[in-house]
This record gives sequence, structure tokens and C-alpha cells, in this order.
Amino acid sequence: MNQEFLAALEAIEKGKGISKETLLEAIEAALISAYKRNFTAGSNVRVDLAPETGEIKVYTRLAVVEQVENPVQEISLEEARAVDSGYQAGDVLEREVTPKNFGRIAAQTAKQVVIQRIREAERELIYEDYVDRQQDIITGIVQRSDQRNVVVDLGRAEAILPPAEQMSGEAYKQGDRIKTYISEVKKTTKGPQILLSRTHPGLLKRLFELEVPEIYNGVVEIKGLAREAGHRSKLAVYSKNPDVDPVGACVGPKGSRVQMVVSELRGEKIDIVKWDESPEVFVAHALSPAKVVSVKIKEEGKIANVVVPDYQLSLAIGKEGQNARLAAKLTGWKVDIVSESQLAERQKTLKLLEGDMLQKAGETPEDAVEDTAVEAPEETAAEPVDIAAGGTGEAEEDTDAEPEEETVGEGLEEETEESGEEETEEPREEEKEA
Repeated sequence: MNQEFLAALEAIEKGKGISKETLLEAIEAALISAYKRNFTAGSNVRVDLAPETGEIKVYTRLAVVEQVENPVQEISLEEARAVDSGYQAGDVLEREVTPKNFGRIAAQTAKQVVIQRIREAERELIYEDYVDRQQDIITGIVQRSDQRNVVVDLGRAEAILPPAEQMSGEAYKQGDRIKTYISEVKKTTKGPQILLSRTHPGLLKRLFELEVPEIYNGVVEIKGLAREAGHRSKLAVYSKNPDVDPVGACVGPKGSRVQMVVSELRGEKIDIVKWDESPEVFVAHALSPAKVVSVKIKEEGKIANVVVPDYQLSLAIGKEGQNARLAAKLTGWKVDIVSESQLAERQKTLKLLEGDMLQKAGETPEDAVEDTAVEAPEETAAEPVDIAAGGTGEAEEDTDAEPEEETVGEGLEEETEESGEEETEEPREEEKEA
């Protein structure tokens, strides 16, 4: 090993980031293994590699004993004292055993070790570089694709886009430049494995951070995100500065900012709504672009009962329930949507059921009025839960009003009939007398 080889090690140290001492230690270990494999030697062998000159010397280590049992690993005390009179039993004597043709073996072994060390170091550096960028966005070029995975060239490494992380209906052609989300970085025996995603909600979040300076600076905050990749997404934003409109900041002048994100996601529709502390208001915003008449929150079961105009019902539910499903994911509430006509039908059905229950109980309208008046406080306490669950209005007041009207109507009819009969009978008697 000459000075040129040492100069090459120094160049590797600067270019690859591997220290010269690390390479020399690896070469020494490899030379020991090569010596044992090619020459008869004991287990105690030491290789001395001079870093200044590059000279290599091999030493075998022999244990000094009084009675030799294994000549390969032991030496007698007399022989040891012939070399140096200071040796005692139990000491270790080193004897140089450098072969004449060991330079060629050393050069081949050193080459293999250096190449292996460089590969390991590069893999480690790549892993450390990309593991820090995990859950971040990165731009790559499609290298190749098969029936399952798509291989993306990231520059220093190749990454894999699995089938489950590919957007439906999106074609990946060789040479296409795409933005992806680094979902996971694994360390394997063949080097780091980088897994990408085009369906992860984090991709949408990072794209808006790139396009909207207010989000990057922290003025506008993304409070929630729900996504069905390739179809539709909903984004809830909030502004810490009351003078900044969070929705307008994300949309941009003439929709330029959101259009950049939509273009990158191949036409995926994006709804940007304003986040609100009030669950009722937030649910109403989340169902955008549909208009909402009212929202009633039921804490038990986290259910939001929403009433919309009849002509807005299909828009609020969305295609195959997509709009309502995304709104539920965004808000964390189960959304029950009914139209105004459906709500009126439910109220009517509730009134009929209450009337049937009274008839089965055998109560007269007068008794129903008395019972309703007496039991009204208990029904008032329990009724709002049922109304909220069914999406009905003030059914209790209507129930109380109906028996009273019927009672009053029947009384008037009876009085009219009695007075009518009396008036008709009196003239007949007078006619008879005449």
C-alpha cells in the first residue's frame, strides 16, 4: 500500500464524508480476515497499518507458557526469553509473520472493504437525509412503473409509490414530474426504503403551505382537513388576525392559489370553509356549498341534526353522500340532514302517533286536555331530546292546542242544536192552539 492509496482515502473522506480513521480500521479488520483465510494462523493476529507511510505488517500473538500444547498459539518460556529475557509465563509475545506476497492480497482486500464502506456510508447518509424529511412534500420524476408500484427518482435516491397510495384515475408516465408526500422511511439491508403517497391528507396541507404565505407564516391556521383523494376535499381554516380573511387568503386573487393546488392534484375539487368554535356554525360551514336553515346539536352521540331547504337537499348530501361524509370527517360530528318538507312530515307523523295513543288509552278530549295540562311539565323536560333526534319542531304546543279547539267546537255545536230545537217546537204549539 503506497501513498497514492492514502491520498485516495483522503479524497474519499472529503467527498463521501467518511473519516480516514474509520476506513483504516475497517481495512485492518479485513486484512486480518484475509490473512487467516489464506495462511495458517491462530486466532490472535494483529495487522499494523502505518497511516503515514501505508506500510503493512502482520503480527501473530503467542502466549508465553512453560509447557507448549498448541504451537500455533503458544510459545515456550525459554524461546521467549531467547528473544527478550524480560518475558514471564502468562505474557504475550508478538512475532512478525508478514508474507512476501501479502501486498497483492492486501490491495484486493482493501479495495473491496473501501467500496463496501462507501456503500454503507452513502446508505446511512441517504437515510438520515430523508428520515428528517418524513411527513414532508418532495418533487420527483417518474422513473418507471409496473402493474403495481411506481418508482420515482428523487435525485439521490429512488422511492416507491405503492398502489394503495396512488390516486384513482391518475396515470404516471415516465419522465412526469410530480409532487408526493413522504409517508415513511425504512432502514433495510439493501439500503433505505422510501415510501411515497399521493392520497395522504398531508399532501394537501403541504401544498397549501407552499402556495399560501399566510399559512406558512402562521397567520392562517389549518384547523381540519378531510380528503377523498382524486374526488373532493374539505379544508377548515382559521385566521389569528381578525383583519385577514382565511378563506380569501387560501383562494387567492381570482382563485389563483387554490387553482395551483387543484392543478397539481389533477382536478380534485376543494372546498375551503371557515372554522368556528360553535359546533352549529362549523357544521353549517362544513356543508358548503349547500345553504343550511338550522342546526341542532345533540351532545349524546355527537349528532348534528341539520335542516336544509328542499331544493338544497341533494346538494347538501352530495353525490353518493360525499358532501355529508366529508363534513362529518371534518367536524367530528355525525350529520343527519333533512329537508323542510321532511321535517314537516315528521311533525305531522308525530302528532298522529300522539292522537292514536290517546284513543287507545280511551280518554275523551276533555280528559286529554286535563291530562295534558297536568303532565305538561314532565313532557316539556323529556320532549326536546326526542325532537332533536327526530328533527321535529314544537310538536308539544300543537298537541296541547288541538284538544282545546275540539272541545270548544263540540260545545258550540251542542248549544246550537239545543237552541234550534226549542225555537222550532214553540211555534208548532201556538199553531195547534190557534
